[in-house]
Amino acid sequence: MNSNEKAAKMAGILFILAAVSAVAGLLLYDPILNSTDPLIQGSAHANQVVLGAVMELIPSVPPSAPRLRCSRICADIMKRSHSGMCSSDFSRPLSLQSVSSAYSPSLLTLSREYAAAAAPDPASFYASAASLKAVHDWTFLLGPNFMLGINTMLYSYIFYKSRLVPRFIPILGMTGSVLVFLCALLVMFGVFTQLSVWGAVLALPVAANE
Repeated sequence: MNSNEKAAKMAGILFILAAVSAVAGLLLYDPILNSTDPLIQGSAHANQVVLGAVMELIPSVPPSAPRLRCSRICADIMKRSHSGMCSSDFSRPLSLQSVSSAYSPSLLTLSREYAAAAAPDPASFYASAASLKAVHDWTFLLGPNFMLGINTMLYSYIFYKSRLVPRFIPILGMTGSVLVFLCALLVMFGVFTQLSVWGAVLALPVAANE
């Protein structure tokens, strides 16, 4: 039991580290994610953007990626405590995370080229910037929302059946997984945007569960 408790604490620390670093990365990206002129703001806040990319990559850098380590630790606890209980992958789809993380550095490069060009063609530069942002937006939707719903449902069900944690936690997780999955579908069909009041409301239960 002491071994399980130590492993569980380590898994929790890694899980929180991954979540905090991802949020920090998103906040650091603000000059190019939410600016009306990302090509100008990108080069003006270059160091901030690069730091944001580093923070966003922390959850998915092998071989010590926090979510991967958390997944392995939790799977080991399941095997030791409930030999008949299958384990789930507690990590996000890391390939989507990595693609999303590549957006901001790519836009930063484009911003620097735009600033260095003697007579830039604004239309082509801004078209490229819009394409890069679209890639970020879709990967950011499919990873943190769509796949998060499936992922959270799997491990919440396992926790519910194993009784390794108080039951209100996995119940909240299963409820939140359905809501965040529904949120992803509604965003995909254009009902509202991901970063909106409804997007935040539907994500609250899964955030509380984590």
